[in-house]
Amino acid sequence: MNSKIKTYRCIPERTNSGGFLVLVDHGNGAIKTLNPKRSQSIYNHSPNGFSWGYEGSGPAQLALALLLDVTDEVEVALKFYQNFKRHVVAIHPMGKSWSITEREISDWLMA
Repeated sequence: MNSKIKTYRCIPERTNSGGFLVLVDHGNGAIKTLNPKRSQSIYNHSPNGFSWGYEGSGPAQLALALLLDVTDEVEVALKFYQNFKRHVVAIHPMGKSWSITEREISDWLMA
């Protein structure tokens, strides 16, 4: 069993598509960029990618992408991402960095 916990680091740096950058720290030295394409293929709220700090399309895309990445279950992500957007993603000020762990996301889903 992998004891490493992923951390999602949301950084107010624009990507080439215009959304904000989200890095995934895998806890083992590997850091990758969270790509919006998987979540966009399920529901394309924001062609520009991710955002936070309000209850719009960019935060919806981020919420869906985070839940998909943590659960790997489309049905679960689709069922909960709008509430996750409202209660987690939208509360972080736009223009400020923030992070969340996969454990925190899982705990939110279980509450």
